[in-house]
Amino acid sequence: MTLPLAAHVVVALGVFLAVGLLGRGLARRTGQPGVVGEIALGMLLGPAVLGLAWPGARSLLLPAEVLAPLRDLGHAGLVLFLVGVAHELRLDAARIRDRAVAWTALGTFLPSLAAGAALGGYLVWQGRPSLRGTAPAAALVLLLATAMAVSAVPVLARVLADRGLTATRAGRLALTSAALVDAVAWLLLAVVVGIATPGSGGVWAASIVLGVGALAATVGRRLLTSSPAERLCARWPRPMAVALGVGVLVAAHGAESHGLTAIFGAFMVGLMIPPGSPHWDAPVRWVSTLGLWLVPVFFIATGLGIWTASGGIPWAVALAATVLAVVSKIGGGYAVSRIGGEEPAEALRIGVMLNTRGLTEIVLLQVGYSAKVLTSGLYLALLVTAVVTTSMTGPLLSLIDRRVPRRTEGRRERPVSSEGIGAGLCDSSG
Repeated sequence: MTLPLAAHVVVALGVFLAVGLLGRGLARRTGQPGVVGEIALGMLLGPAVLGLAWPGARSLLLPAEVLAPLRDLGHAGLVLFLVGVAHELRLDAARIRDRAVAWTALGTFLPSLAAGAALGGYLVWQGRPSLRGTAPAAALVLLLATAMAVSAVPVLARVLADRGLTATRAGRLALTSAALVDAVAWLLLAVVVGIATPGSGGVWAASIVLGVGALAATVGRRLLTSSPAERLCARWPRPMAVALGVGVLVAAHGAESHGLTAIFGAFMVGLMIPPGSPHWDAPVRWVSTLGLWLVPVFFIATGLGIWTASGGIPWAVALAATVLAVVSKIGGGYAVSRIGGEEPAEALRIGVMLNTRGLTEIVLLQVGYSAKVLTSGLYLALLVTAVVTTSMTGPLLSLIDRRVPRRTEGRRERPVSSEGIGAGLCDSSG
C-alpha cells in the first residue's frame, strides 16, 4: 500500500468513526439505543445520500482500493464484538429452570419463525428476481424465518439497564428467553449457509464443522478454566486480551474457509471463555469494546455496496416484513405470558422487549447477503424492519408505563435467573 493510499484509508476511517459517533449521539438524545443511530446514519442515510444525491461520490471519495481495507476492518470489528455477545449467552440448567422461560421463548420464537417462513414462501412463489434472487428456496425461507425470530440480547440488555428493568421479572424473563432463542438461531444459520454455499458439502459438512467447533469450545473452556490460564490472565490481562483478539480472528478465518461464516468462529471462541471468571471478564470486555468501535465502519462500508447494487428500498416488502415481525413477536410473547399467568401489562412488556432485534438480526442478514441468499433490495427492506422494531421498544415501554404503572418487585416475585446475560455488554452495546 502506497503512502497516499494509506493516508486516504486513514482519513476515510476517521470519517467513518465520526459518523458512528454522530449516529450514536443522536440516537441517545432521542432515547434510543446507540446502535439504532449507527445503523440509520451509517447504513441507510449516509450511503443513500452518497449513492443517490451524488452518484459519483463513491468513486471519487471511496474508490475500491480504499473501500476494500475499510470493509475488512469493519468485518473484523464485527467479529471481535460478537465474542462478547457469545460470552454472555451462558445458558445452563440453572438459568432455564423456570418453565416460564421455555414457554416464553417458544411463544415468541415459533410465531415469528412461521411469519418469516410465510414471507419467504410468498417471495419464492412470486418469483420477482429483484427480491427472490437465485438462492435455493429452502435457504431463503429458513433465513427469513430465523431473522424474524431473533432478539438482540446486547441491545435488549442495554435498554433494560437504562430503564431500570434488569431486576424485574419481566426483564429477566425476556432477556433469558432472548438468549435461548438466539442460541437456536445461530444453529439454524449454519444450516442456511450449508444449503446456500455451493461446494461446501451442504448441511452435513456445515454440521460437522459446527460439531468440531463446539467440541473445541468445550475442551478450550476446560483449559482456560485451569489455574495456570487464570493466573496468566490475572497477571497480564492486556497481553491476554491481544492474544484473545488474534485467536478470534484466526478462528473466524478458519470457520469461513471451511464453509461456515466467520461469525461462527467468533462465537465458538466466545463460548470457550469461562463464564463467571473475574480474570477473563476484562480481556473479553476490551476485545468486544474495540469491535464495537469498529462496527460503524462495517455499517457504512456494507451500506455503500448495497446501495450501489440495489435500486432502492422495496417499501411494500419492508412494510409487510415489519408488520409481520411486530405482530408475531409481541403477539406471541403476550399470548404465552398471559397463558403462563402474567398480568396483561407485564405480558405486553415482555412481548415488546423481545421485539428488539437490533444488531443480531443485522448480522444474520449480512451473512445471508454474503452467501447470496438475500438480494440487495431484500436486505435493505429487512434492515428497515430491524431498525424499526428496535427503535419502537423504548417508546412502547414508556407508553405501557404511563397507562399501567410498573408494579413494585416484592417477595412474591417468582425467580427467573438471567444473571450474567448481557451484563458485560450493557455499557458497550448501546
